[in-house]
Amino acid sequence: MFFLNSVALYPFTPEDLLQMAQQEWARMVEFEQMEKNRNRNVPPLKLAPSVQAEIEQEAPDELAIRKFLVDQRILSVPANFPHYTAKPMPGYLDAMDGWGENDDFTGPSRLQENCTRWTPLPSEKLGYFALASAHDDRPLIIHEGVPGHYFQLWLGWNHPDPIRRHYYDSGANEGIGFYAEEMMLQDGLFEHSPHTREMVYNWARLRALRVEVDVKMALGEFTLDQAADYLHRMVPMDAATARDEASWFARAPGAAISYQTGKLQITKFFADARREQDDSFDMKAFNDYVWLNGNVPIALQEWEWMEGHRAPAK
Repeated sequence: MFFLNSVALYPFTPEDLLQMAQQEWARMVEFEQMEKNRNRNVPPLKLAPSVQAEIEQEAPDELAIRKFLVDQRILSVPANFPHYTAKPMPGYLDAMDGWGENDDFTGPSRLQENCTRWTPLPSEKLGYFALASAHDDRPLIIHEGVPGHYFQLWLGWNHPDPIRRHYYDSGANEGIGFYAEEMMLQDGLFEHSPHTREMVYNWARLRALRVEVDVKMALGEFTLDQAADYLHRMVPMDAATARDEASWFARAPGAAISYQTGKLQITKFFADARREQDDSFDMKAFNDYVWLNGNVPIALQEWEWMEGHRAPAK
C-alpha cells in the first residue's frame, strides 16, 4: 500500500491507532453536539429541488471558495487552475454508484481540463456523502475539488521536479483533503451556515471511526457485517454506505487509516513550523508548500521545510 510509505516514517502500533481514533471520535462528538445545541433554533438546510439546481449552485460555490482562499491568505490559487464542476450522473455510471469516487480528476495529460463531479438526483434516500452534498455542496467541493484532491493533484502534476509529479502517497493526499475541511471550518467559511459546521464535524467522526474499523478488520476482531453495523450506528450513516465503507476497508487495508494519520501529521508539521519560525511564520506559504508537495510523505515535507526555514543559532 502507498499508505505504508507515509506511516513507516511515523510508526504506529495498532494500540496507538485505536487510542488516537477513540480520542478523535470523542472530540468530534463533543464539538458536533455543541454545534447542535448552539444551532437548535436555526432552520435546517434544504434539499436541492433538482439536480440542475444543485449543479447551478455548485459553480458559484466553487468560485466563492477559491476567492475565500485568496482573500483570507490561506492558499494561493493560480489563475490557470481549471474548475471543479458538477454534471448530472449519466446512466452508464449508475451501476458504479457506491463503488468509489464519482469524480473525473483528469490527469497529468489533461491539465487544462475541468474536473467533473457526477451528481445523482437529489433525494432523501441518497447515501451519506451525496445526501450531505444535496444540502450543501461546499464540504464535498473542499475535500474533492478545491482546495482538496483535485487542486492538490493538479499542483503535484505541475511540480517542477518530474519525479514528484508521478509519486503518490495516500497519507499525504487524504490527509490534505481531511485537513482542508477543518482548515476551512476554522477559517470561517461556514460562519453563516451553522448546520454545515455540524456536517463537517460529523464527517470527522466518520474518519476517526474508519481507523478503528480498519484496524479491527485487519486484526480479525470485526467481520464485514460487524464493521458495517458499527459504522451505521456510530457515525451514524445509512446502512448501504456503511456496507460500502466496510467493503472498501476489507479490500484495501490501511487506506482508511491514512485520512486521520495524514491530517495529524500535517497539524504536527504546522505546529512545529509555527514554533520554529515564531511570528515570522506565514500560514499561506506553509499551505502552498504542503499542497505543491502533496504527492510525497508529510515526514519528508517537514524535514525539507525545517531545513530550509530553521532559525539561525543565537
